[in-house]
Amino acid sequence: MDYETGRPSKYKPEFEELAYNYCLLGATDIELASFFDVCESTINNWKKEHPEFLASIKKGKEIADAKVAQALFHRAIGYQAPDLDIKMYEGAIIETPYTKHYPPDATSAIFWLKNRQPKFWRDKQVTEHEGGLEIKPVKISDLFDD
Repeated sequence: MDYETGRPSKYKPEFEELAYNYCLLGATDIELASFFDVCESTINNWKKEHPEFLASIKKGKEIADAKVAQALFHRAIGYQAPDLDIKMYEGAIIETPYTKHYPPDATSAIFWLKNRQPKFWRDKQVTEHEGGLEIKPVKISDLFDD
């Protein structure tokens, strides 16, 4: 006779799409657990037991991260975007399309470079020295000439 141990899993195949969509919004595994009303360890178990669930989470997170990286990059180098100027003149609404220019943002550039090239852009620079340093005791009386 086969006996199953433990509670039956709450997992459903439709969780794949839900997890994917929630990860596109930036959800972490802890937030997924709260969303599905389970513990984070259950999310980890589902990822092991259901490869398609794991794949949907990875895909959602990768796409979300890529979009944020792209937006950060654009802020770092500056960009242009279409915009619409809306004014009222003599009771009529006048819409004028134009291109808005966003200048480069130094904070975004620094953040990007510190993360992409930490060897060159981190705040703490590590300098290596060759050779040795010899410390010899000296009498105080030897420091002063009479």
